[in-house]
Amino acid sequence: MTAKEQKSRGTRKVMQGTVVSASANKTITVEVERLTQHPLYRKTIRIRKKFYAHDENNEAQVGDKVEIMGTRPLSKKKCWRLIGITEKAPQE
Repeated sequence: MTAKEQKSRGTRKVMQGTVVSASANKTITVEVERLTQHPLYRKTIRIRKKFYAHDENNEAQVGDKVEIMGTRPLSKKKCWRLIGITEKAPQE
């Protein structure tokens, strides 16, 4: 997607995470981790959340670092789509 196309579509939320499952057809599960402060104790804690994303070409594998973007609802739980793979998982 070009920069011009992204501008015309407005600002959409973009997140980076790690693929934890790619077993479904054209769907990946991405775990996004963020740091936040506890409201009372002010300790920094890690929050992890899983998102279902649409992967049209089944190109992402488990362990890959990916970038996802918000989109219209594609199914009951899937409202994100894969933009690209930023880092491939090491092959064993």
